[in-house]
Amino acid sequence: MGALWGLLTDRPLSLYATSVLRIGYGLLYLVFLLREFPHRDEIWGPGSAWTPALAHQLFDQTGWNSVLTLSDSPVYFELCYAAALLVSALFMLGWRTRVLSVLFAVVVTSFHARSIFMTDGGDNLILLMALYLVLTACGRRWSLDARRNRLRTARTGDAPEPVKSPLSQQLREARTTLTTVVHNCGLFVIGAQVCFLYGSAGLYKVQGGTWGSGTALHFVLNLELFRPWPELSHIAAEYTVLIAIVGYMTVLLQVAFPFVLFGRLKYPVLAMLLGMHIGIGVLMGLPLFSGAMIIADAAFLPDRFYTALPRLCRHIAGRTGLWRPAPGRPAGSGTVPTQGRPGVPSQKQQVTPAGKGNG
Repeated sequence: MGALWGLLTDRPLSLYATSVLRIGYGLLYLVFLLREFPHRDEIWGPGSAWTPALAHQLFDQTGWNSVLTLSDSPVYFELCYAAALLVSALFMLGWRTRVLSVLFAVVVTSFHARSIFMTDGGDNLILLMALYLVLTACGRRWSLDARRNRLRTARTGDAPEPVKSPLSQQLREARTTLTTVVHNCGLFVIGAQVCFLYGSAGLYKVQGGTWGSGTALHFVLNLELFRPWPELSHIAAEYTVLIAIVGYMTVLLQVAFPFVLFGRLKYPVLAMLLGMHIGIGVLMGLPLFSGAMIIADAAFLPDRFYTALPRLCRHIAGRTGLWRPAPGRPAGSGTVPTQGRPGVPSQKQQVTPAGKGNG
């Protein structure tokens, strides 16, 4: 219990993973809004077939609400749409992330609730993740906030902190502990949500006769609703044995996903799930859903994976001659602000192997 309590309160976990979720979902929703820009009025605006009156009737049943239904004015809708684009972009960049995470959740909730029957269902997961990311410290890495803190740390250097009163120090420690606990709990909820999603989807497929016989994907590839490129779907459907194997592997991966997260077996499983979602996005024409699932899977990669990516990219670029380190500066040098409670060693100061306990 002591170790569990320390894991919960000592320092925020998987800061790089939550930053990837912030960047991914902010970018995905920004692209989604830009793609639907020519059709915005028919989907969410005053000209939509799902009128504000119908939306209010649904709100009475679901309890949802939307800022888009506060006025029927076309000018108001255009202002809301422009604000949604701006909020998504700033949230992706990590500018004032605490405030922008709340505004991003309001934007996603409003657009989702305004016309819930007009999209492909991928925004349902984006909605959940937007609400969960409000709880996390998703702006401490790879963000404008992190850059601002890094520059402030570089300016102050090793200057001693001003002496504060005991009460101020206690309040600061309590605030740090509270934000750490909320972040870690939010991260746990995100992981649990994805596990429930995969597990329930796999168990639901097991009950179906077509999945048991291996013919489910064959029927899907022949549905007109999910054939953006009929020729490509026709070619894929001809490989009946391969399609059956892929169907069985899909069920196996989804059912086994929650049980492989605490070992190295999760890496090949996540790689196969990546291929599965790319196939869904291309063959079935569901890029929003596939993108949302791929980004959600990134939450299970530890921080040591993300910290190794820049070094790997520099190594590859250096071998190909595309990049050379600046003279007098070692490759990969930089300042990372200390995380965790005051008095608790940061990740760089700990003597345990790098990356342990990061998810």
